[in-house]
Amino acid sequence: MTNAEWKPRRATFDDWGPYALLGVGALTAAGSAGAVGMGRTEVYAAGALTAAAVLLQLGWGRAIRNRPVPGRVGTFLYFLRWAIAFVLTWLNPFFAFYAVTGYYTAARQLPRRLVPAGLCLTAVTMAGSEVGGMPPRGTVAWLGFVVVLAANVGLVALFTRFAEQEQIRARAQAETIAELERTNTALQQALDENAALHAQLLVQAREAGVADERRRLAAEIHDTLAQGLTGIIAQLQVVANAPDLTTARTHLERASALARHSLGEARRSVHNLAPVALEDTGLPEALGRTVAEWGERTGVRAQFTVTGTAEHLHDEVSATLLRIAQEALSNAARHARATRVGVTLSFMGDEVSLDIRDDGTGFDAVAVPARTRTGGFGLDGMRARAERIAGALTVESEPGHGTAVSARVPLVRHDR
Repeated sequence: MTNAEWKPRRATFDDWGPYALLGVGALTAAGSAGAVGMGRTEVYAAGALTAAAVLLQLGWGRAIRNRPVPGRVGTFLYFLRWAIAFVLTWLNPFFAFYAVTGYYTAARQLPRRLVPAGLCLTAVTMAGSEVGGMPPRGTVAWLGFVVVLAANVGLVALFTRFAEQEQIRARAQAETIAELERTNTALQQALDENAALHAQLLVQAREAGVADERRRLAAEIHDTLAQGLTGIIAQLQVVANAPDLTTARTHLERASALARHSLGEARRSVHNLAPVALEDTGLPEALGRTVAEWGERTGVRAQFTVTGTAEHLHDEVSATLLRIAQEALSNAARHARATRVGVTLSFMGDEVSLDIRDDGTGFDAVAVPARTRTGGFGLDGMRARAERIAGALTVESEPGHGTAVSARVPLVRHDR
């Protein structure tokens, strides 16, 4: 039974229980009046006290209404009822049925300091009833009264202790439940806040993903279509000034090959696939072929070198370094007017380094912003690619002394 269900039932018993117990005591006393030796005077006295007990109980609720419980009025009424019950039990031991109300009402109607006194007085009344009535007759009866009284007081003390412990446990349980409710409320609020934050993070992540994909596509288009179209334009310019048909046909074939290559790269960029050059080979081979084709196409002396022990790199690392090399070579062809270009791929323990050097015109790397030099995707694009895989890109250049581009990225091996 829950506490909420118990309280109404307890209130009902407090209201009607004393009447029922008084009625039982009166009936049993009336039936045993002759057996216990009650005379006419005792019977009249018992009747008057019974009526007084009824009137007391009727006025009890009205008297303590709107007054603090326990209080002075409640204390006075408790001891008055005990006195009536004591006298009734003196007249007839069966009135102890009514006297027992003192046990279960003391803790609720008396101040804490008076509860032991109220329980002990009730125990005196009950002990007198249990030895056959008050006063005990003879030494043996008094000795029996003392023993029974001691037993009653001991039981009262024991059950009072149990009741106090139960109240302590009940208060602790109530406090625990209240704390759990507060914790659950705080936890629910935190969950609600986390859900809102999670939704916000999802929106931000989606927006960041869209922006990153746009940057990727822009860089891929610049590194594939723009470079391919630049190469095609260069080949067609040679065709326009070709001295003979054979030379023109050769450059037309190169332009056609560049167009096909650029178309394949564009398709792969849209689908986020690896560059064509890495489809069937590793990074060293792809870089070697790229450098050789670039040198043949531009007429610039280009050399590719690998140092250290070559590793099979992760696809993203390989694609990033190849794109950086392609952009650096494209910049050298368009701006540097170089006669020699050197590309070095170095495997250095837990890092991979890609260095592209040329002997071209160079530029002031501090004074000239990268976006102005490259139309928005040159050095910035290479630097963004390197940083995307936790790497870094540095540029060293001086007017008239060429340019050196160096990309250093973590060595992440391919998952086999």
